[in-house]
Amino acid sequence: MSAELLDRILAAARVGENADWEFKSAKGGFPGSFWETYSAFANTEGGAVVLGASEDGRVVRLDGLADAQIADYKKILWDGLNNRGKVSRNLLAAGDVEVVALENARLLAVRVPRAARVDRPVYIGPNPLRNTYRRHHEGDYRCADEEVRRMLADADPLPADQRILTGFALDDLDVASLTQYRQRFRASKGEHAWLSFEDKDLLEKLGGWRRDRTTGAEGLTLAGLLMFGKDRAIRDPEAAPAYFVDFREKLDLATRWSDRVYPDGTWEANLFQFYQRVWPKLSAGLPTPFQLEGGMRRDETPAHEALREAFVNALIHADYAAPGGVVLERYHDRFVFENPGTLLVSFEQFRRGGVSECRNKSLQKMFLMIGGGEQAGSGVDKIRTGWISRHWRTPFFRVQTQPDRMMVTLPMVSLIPVETLAGLRERFGARIDAMSPAEVQALATAAIEVTVSNARLQELLKDHPVDISSMLRRLCEQGYLISDNRRRWTSYRLPSVGSISSAGSLSDLAKSLPDLAKSLPDLAKSFPGAAGQQELLREIAAPIAAKGKSPSSEVRAVILKLCEGRFLRAEILSVLLKRNAKNLRQQYLAPLVREGLLKLRYPESPTRPDQAYTAGGGNMKVPN
Repeated sequence: MSAELLDRILAAARVGENADWEFKSAKGGFPGSFWETYSAFANTEGGAVVLGASEDGRVVRLDGLADAQIADYKKILWDGLNNRGKVSRNLLAAGDVEVVALENARLLAVRVPRAARVDRPVYIGPNPLRNTYRRHHEGDYRCADEEVRRMLADADPLPADQRILTGFALDDLDVASLTQYRQRFRASKGEHAWLSFEDKDLLEKLGGWRRDRTTGAEGLTLAGLLMFGKDRAIRDPEAAPAYFVDFREKLDLATRWSDRVYPDGTWEANLFQFYQRVWPKLSAGLPTPFQLEGGMRRDETPAHEALREAFVNALIHADYAAPGGVVLERYHDRFVFENPGTLLVSFEQFRRGGVSECRNKSLQKMFLMIGGGEQAGSGVDKIRTGWISRHWRTPFFRVQTQPDRMMVTLPMVSLIPVETLAGLRERFGARIDAMSPAEVQALATAAIEVTVSNARLQELLKDHPVDISSMLRRLCEQGYLISDNRRRWTSYRLPSVGSISSAGSLSDLAKSLPDLAKSLPDLAKSFPGAAGQQELLREIAAPIAAKGKSPSSEVRAVILKLCEGRFLRAEILSVLLKRNAKNLRQQYLAPLVREGLLKLRYPESPTRPDQAYTAGGGNMKVPN
């Protein structure tokens, strides 16, 4: 086992991004900072501490320890772990501490697991406040008191939304919301027995009203108020003063938001009304092909189910005591869901699915009864499989700290769009065709999503994380990617066009794209009429392509005609018009966008390397 662990240590020292590693010299004694790292790893995603390895800048040196030091340090470690005055909880088993042999010395490796929800926070000394740590990139930071209080609340066996609200009553609920909920309940479950109950009894079945058998207290729960309450009551200081829900739609470059739903005082902004108002707007962003099932038309697809699951998950897993609120964003090429709060399981468990740890279990039940959400830990699987059923890029999940937020992005973009591949050819020339599929996917992901990481590629490739790390490092060494050097959280991006000396000029592009039909066959196939569409594009471009110089007004008119009803990238336009792509962008495309005559495919990221342009809005002939 030591040999295998040594291999992992060597890989971590060399690559530094497959797991959380902390290297400590320990030459002058057992490092006091070990306990801060222990707390930080336990309260984040776990990690490994290696004693006997010094770090100088980005270089890790495996110096090793003497046998006597190893024996002393193991005793100090176990004594401290079992001393409640030193650390609040011992999470380690005997197998979590290993001695690893080097040539002339040894290392002491300590694996720290992530603490379970009920065991957090793990802190130093007798008081969690000011003595609790979490991991952020490669450093440990002391948690603010509010972070600690939220961890303590999450550790409570009673779900957060089951708290009985003192001083609140049924008249704090919106009657219309309860009535409409009953209608949705009946439509989803038929004549369910609970539907015959009075409001209070129905709420009790759903978890919206609770009686505490220990104290005898009873009343409206936080779940009942969040789901059905009046806006003013929800944001009462004794309920959820930080509560905020926000749907933002950005489909038009000329406006900040083309649509928005948030608590503006014109409606009772409880979760049920938010769901009622926002779901039709979200689902309108998905294509609905004609399908028959059992002789009946089915308007919902697995992608709709995935989208609804992501929506409901954001509502039922949110920490409504944390700042920031629930934010949903719809763009023309993706959906983004954000909710405040930490994950109650490890990030790896969350991504694998099968483990259900819901912060607001009564809200989960309420949505389940109207056909929203899963209860058995299959939600992530449903999101992933439903989304890729459309051959779109795999959804990606991200956890943010300071403040704690969970983010889910559902991209409506194919794995490697033809326009992205063309953009990579413009940057790197024909060399892109000699790359492996995994390398092309890494570069395409950086182009499409602005950055790429080991974790993101694990969602897209079947390669081992170590192999992915080696590939990313190799692409950096060869100048295809730039790294931000943040160990496990390292992200990579494409270098700026001007910094790529080998990317090639327009003549290089012409050599790699000698014929539009040969170089962009997928583009041709994506058009209705394939070859005919190519000929049409050439005919439109011919008046400009045939001349070395043309009046600006004529070039503008032809560009608008070429982009009418379709998205075209600058390099495709440059081949059609026989003009330099950079000059096209500066002299024509950018001004046409500013004047509102052209629209960007990615308006929120104007400088994306795979940016494309369209004139005339909808009815695009090049699908995502």
